[in-house]
Amino acid sequence: RRIKISNTVLITGSAGFVGFHLAQTFLSKKWKVVGFDAMSNYYDVNLKKDRHSILEKNSQFIAYTGLIQNEKLLNEVYERHKPNIIIHLAAQAGVRYSIDNPISYVESNLVGTFRILELARKHKPKHLLMASTSSVYGSNIDMPLHENQKSDTPISFYAATKKSNEAM
Repeated sequence: RRIKISNTVLITGSAGFVGFHLAQTFLSKKWKVVGFDAMSNYYDVNLKKDRHSILEKNSQFIAYTGLIQNEKLLNEVYERHKPNIIIHLAAQAGVRYSIDNPISYVESNLVGTFRILELARKHKPKHLLMASTSSVYGSNIDMPLHENQKSDTPISFYAATKKSNEAM
């Protein structure tokens, strides 16, 4: 007799454009979706709250607000829901903002991603998917860009943190 394993996905950055639409896709396929978002004010917080409100109309969506660098909260969420898949989209975005506020990139993109990697190492989900950015290609002039190109010349702090995430 087969035991049915529930399909659960943890999506960081679930109130962002991509995270919201990805959550909708998983919900349409009858998955349980655990959304995790900082609700930071880099983008319109009301828009993010509206997106989570839309997702929360589905009883299979559970939202958490918090920073991905909060190891204790991440572990509590993982232990509570035991997702099969982690999709890590959360990041401090923006090339220009990284010049004015680099510490937010260190905290979110470096420390936060490290916490996600450690979470996956500890709990061993079936799959971990992480998003990067085309900004990592920096001054590369070979167009169109493709995933196999070298990305050794990021030209912003934001791009450098995302390149570091790839290296981690």
